[in-house]
Amino acid sequence: MARIDLKGIRKSFGTVEVIKGVDLSIADKEFVVFVGPSGCGKSTMLRLIAGLEEVSGGTIELDGRDVTAVSAPERGLSMVFQSYALYPHLTVRENMAFPLSVAGASRAEIKEAVDEAAGILRLEPLLERKPKDLSGGQRQRVAIGRAIVRAPAAFLFDEPLSNLDAALRVQMRIEIARLRSRLDATMVYVTHDQVEAMTLADRIVVFSAGKIEQLGAPLELYRNPSNIFVATFIGSPTMNVLPCTAEGDGAVKVGTVSLRTERAVTGGPPVSLGIRPEDITLVGAEEADFSGPIVVAEHLGGDSFYYVDVDGVGEITVRAPGDHTARIGEVLHLHCRRDNIHLFDAGERCITRAG
Repeated sequence: MARIDLKGIRKSFGTVEVIKGVDLSIADKEFVVFVGPSGCGKSTMLRLIAGLEEVSGGTIELDGRDVTAVSAPERGLSMVFQSYALYPHLTVRENMAFPLSVAGASRAEIKEAVDEAAGILRLEPLLERKPKDLSGGQRQRVAIGRAIVRAPAAFLFDEPLSNLDAALRVQMRIEIARLRSRLDATMVYVTHDQVEAMTLADRIVVFSAGKIEQLGAPLELYRNPSNIFVATFIGSPTMNVLPCTAEGDGAVKVGTVSLRTERAVTGGPPVSLGIRPEDITLVGAEEADFSGPIVVAEHLGGDSFYYVDVDGVGEITVRAPGDHTARIGEVLHLHCRRDNIHLFDAGERCITRAG
């Protein structure tokens, strides 16, 4: 397997710079997920690692070897794309064998590699079928199998589940998690889906406008975001961010209500307060920090989400148990957990941290 080191990576298309000096080290056998909004540079970064695009500046190293100018086939990496890119006239076995056939491997070597990959992905019953006879999830498993047979130094995944429906995405996410434990390989995975990122990654790299906003373990980013961008991008529904004024010693005023965070404050002064929907509880009027009518109610079975219009503050999202069935127009009384109140300064940097 491989360690991947990115040093000062830049990429421009004409006069437009899309990657703006990225430094990142990915450890051997680590599963790293790139996330960010559309156009942030995450897929471009993956293609630079793969050798499918030339860097405009910086160096890429695999296990300490500079591969910046090395062609994609010579890097020893396998990439799984958003589209399955299967040959329609070939069987599953032939599609999976294709990279080894092109490389001139023997029939025995090809059969052994394909049979092993098919066993890992539970594709044995499908080996003689054509792609048209497969479901979307099965086609993506074949594409992954084609990557496995090459025994690459690392696997690169570019939004591999985005073409699947919701149920198949869940199934394939589990498949990839199992695959990771079976192969114990270095994997770099691009997605816009936070659930995929949170459940699969050892570390998440959050990209924005060609730069890394923050990287770390999934729960670390969730609990201690570095800024408002990360705080609102990681987590669904998004974190509530409310304007506030500083009162000193970790206390702020939101509307007419004074709140004091129990988290360590490392800077200031705060101008915004952040709190996640699950850190707001429904209480009686006498215990409430805020009250207001429901403007939107989402009942999802396991959870209910309410969007509450608080006079002088704005809209606040709250998560409630799935069996809670308040309706639009009903007034809810909200209490904020002090231990999970985040404060942000004028530069949108988070100035609080969990102890």
